Amino acid sequence: MNARIAGIGYYVPERIVTNEELTKVMDTTNEWIVERTGIEERRYVDKHKETTSTLAAEAAKIAIERAGLTPEDIDFIVFATLSPDYYFPGSGVLLQRHLGIKGIGCLDIRTQCTGFIYGISIADQYIKTGMYKNILVVGAEVHSAGLDFTTRGRNVTVIFGDGAGAAVLQPTEDETKGILTTNLHADGEYAEHLAFYNPGTHGGAFLKDQGGLEFPDEPDLGGMHLTQEMLDKEAIYPHMNGRYVFKHAVEKFPAAIEEACEAVGCTADDINMLIPHQANLRITQMIQLKFGFEDERVYNNIQKYGNTTAASIPIALCEAWEKGLIKEGDLVCLAAFGSGFTWGAAMIRW
Repeated sequence: MNARIAGIGYYVPERIVTNEELTKVMDTTNEWIVERTGIEERRYVDKHKETTSTLAAEAAKIAIERAGLTPEDIDFIVFATLSPDYYFPGSGVLLQRHLGIKGIGCLDIRTQCTGFIYGISIADQYIKTGMYKNILVVGAEVHSAGLDFTTRGRNVTVIFGDGAGAAVLQPTEDETKGILTTNLHADGEYAEHLAFYNPGTHGGAFLKDQGGLEFPDEPDLGGMHLTQEMLDKEAIYPHMNGRYVFKHAVEKFPAAIEEACEAVGCTADDINMLIPHQANLRITQMIQLKFGFEDERVYNNIQKYGNTTAASIPIALCEAWEKGLIKEGDLVCLAAFGSGFTWGAAMIRW
């Protein structure tokens, strides 16, 4: 018994933030951002009114309705995010509360850009065993609350946006349809090249020289709570070694796609639509060139949403479906690479 996507939805905040708007707070230009990332604008939440879980709830409501269900029909939630509402508890239970569901299990996963693929893989296994029948898988992010809006942070800040995507998975007895295979991978050797260190419990010392990077060996720079020391040293923002991430992404993305093809006995030529994690348009273009995909077989929306991490694949998948670019019987490949490093792919017969 396979799992199929019975309903899908997405939600992005109303506020549009253009590249030009960012030039007012940091030394950058629209041309600089577009050339390096392909991004022209992104969405930011209405602060103090929208959170990661409220974005998720809006996307989930659409997915549940399209599946022909009510929230009470959902019997498990998988929530992927790197930007939860709280340090703890996870956002899964908050989403459960927003939807008015009580008693069901909620699983929060922290695999960043690969979060949605990990999520549907987990849901697929639960459905195959018969444990659950209606599983809600969500990827949601609010990056705008934790970015460095100065020239110092521009390499990271210009990339990320806020949004949420959701899917309802159900069993299907048609073995030719639904999720045909997933593959999940990780390599923690490179963890510090794309990470958010503080607040955390590392104590500072663990970071020194990790991955060839240099960090101050000071215990004050580690703790579950923000300290004045962290603020004084401006050690409270995400770190990304962009070139290093790019190098590994263009290697692992294709490997995951090829592994998925091998698992189902097809070739890249058989894929009707590739939905890549919207990390960087240049990465996607290199993958497209490697496999010889025509433009109409690869869906990109990073230009208007930026990188929404765990939300990027479900948002793109939903948009492509809404536009009629994904039809019944199509072979759809989802692929991602990101912090961890984690990477993976899923092959779906729509």
